[in-house]
Amino acid sequence: MTLHRLTLAQFRSWPRLELDLDARPVALYGPNGSGKTNVLEAVSMLSPGRGMRGAAPGDQARQGVGAGWRIRARIGEHQVETTALPGARREVVLDDKPSPQVTLGKLMRVIWLTPAMDRVWTEAPEGRRRFLDRITLSFHPDHAEATLAYDKAMRERNRLLREQITDPGWYRALETQMGEAGGRITRNRLAAIDAIMAAQDDGIGFPAARLRLLPGEGFSDDPNGADIAGRLEAMRPRDIAAGRSLTGPHRADLGASWGAEDMPAALSSTGEQKALLLSLILANARALTDQPVVLLLDEVAAHLDAGRRAALYDQVTSLGAQSLLTGTGAELFADLGDRARRLSVRREAGASKAEDV
Repeated sequence: MTLHRLTLAQFRSWPRLELDLDARPVALYGPNGSGKTNVLEAVSMLSPGRGMRGAAPGDQARQGVGAGWRIRARIGEHQVETTALPGARREVVLDDKPSPQVTLGKLMRVIWLTPAMDRVWTEAPEGRRRFLDRITLSFHPDHAEATLAYDKAMRERNRLLREQITDPGWYRALETQMGEAGGRITRNRLAAIDAIMAAQDDGIGFPAARLRLLPGEGFSDDPNGADIAGRLEAMRPRDIAAGRSLTGPHRADLGASWGAEDMPAALSSTGEQKALLLSLILANARALTDQPVVLLLDEVAAHLDAGRRAALYDQVTSLGAQSLLTGTGAELFADLGDRARRLSVRREAGASKAEDV
């Protein structure tokens, strides 16, 4: 067990919530808008970044942008607090000491699946990159640092491109930085894909996906920083004309297919697309057996037939990861039997409340 206790104050619809957790999956059910997903989002804020909804801290406060919120948790032997006060950035305190957000990624790995992610196979490549990078971060907590370094150098390079600077001396250092960080990003992504592919099991009721990194126009999947920097230099005239960096690891894509006919995920049915996502999420958790993992599955029963729903619950209970699931009705979790803890969630006078069932 990883996450022992969770306390929320003024987060989304919850004026207050205190949960003591054990190793059992937690099934939260109640009407839409009752606040179930807000609990999962709070847990996702115990990882680096903006959490499963990608929301700004000011939008997460129960009383609006002029208020703040606080999340406290006991993770293993550590006490963690993350807060967002009015007009301030989100802060993290670990064992009473201010800490960077990246520290959270080393305490536990938080993996999530939300209804919005159902569109990942049909939306623009940016969504698939976010999906891949979130998986990659679970294996390589330093992936966030590489991404930040790459983005910082690219923003400065883009500024030069917009200003139509042509002197190569202005670009070399930035392109070298992008090459070094981009090489780390690509190596991390490829390693994550290999780990996911090795951990999939198509005998559990969900299809195994074949994944590949599509590195973008003009690039190979060779994670050599010098090659990336050289390609950026070669593409510089076109980038100057466009006023932005048109190629690089920031334009990569994730390809996925499945089955004997190598069916592209984008051309599969809605049900199979959901099943592929679940296959990857379960493989992600399965591949992290040596790490503390919390799995967040929001409205997970959507698009699953009864057989696959039962298969999912069997997997959830056998993974060894802590799991929190949401659904609109208790009947959706019947196949969990007595293996799970159930919380009924309701909303009264604008505030969310929960009780064990």
